[in-house]
Amino acid sequence: MIEALSRYWWAFLIRGILAIGLGVLAWVWPGITLAALIIVFGAYAFVDGVFLVIKAIGSWKERDDRWVLLFEGLLGIGIGIITFFSPGVTAIGLLFYIAAWSLATGIIEIVGAIRMRKEIKGELWWILTGLVSIAFAVILMVFPGAGILGLVWLLGLYAIVFGIFLIALGIRIHMHKPARA
Repeated sequence: MIEALSRYWWAFLIRGILAIGLGVLAWVWPGITLAALIIVFGAYAFVDGVFLVIKAIGSWKERDDRWVLLFEGLLGIGIGIITFFSPGVTAIGLLFYIAAWSLATGIIEIVGAIRMRKEIKGELWWILTGLVSIAFAVILMVFPGAGILGLVWLLGLYAIVFGIFLIALGIRIHMHKPARA
């Protein structure tokens, strides 16, 4: 499994860079409209999902958790499509779309880290990525009425922290040299 991850270390890096880009945009233009937020989030979830599906298919024979990875990717693609075809969704609807995606992503990231703990040191970055996603989902569900501007700032913070952890994980995986038999 580590060999498959090592081949696709760059996917973690790209996902991290995209997440940080989303976070910076959310902070630079906090007054963006709800429609723009829907488009930006939908594009991120869709592209992130596509990268995960590519990673799952590209390492299909080597991965025991291919179905989990494929599910996470399809979930991101699905949430991205939902946001594109439902641009008139209310702010509260968007909050729960994002919260559901973030919660599922967090759980799946932690499952991946637990499965990897015997093969690579540094799985803590993967666990932290999952915990950040779950915390983000819980905050959105507990405080849905905080307003869309608060969501923009929170989404920005989440995306930047999530992106930093993904980049750290990608670098760690890239530096890992699998043992040859």
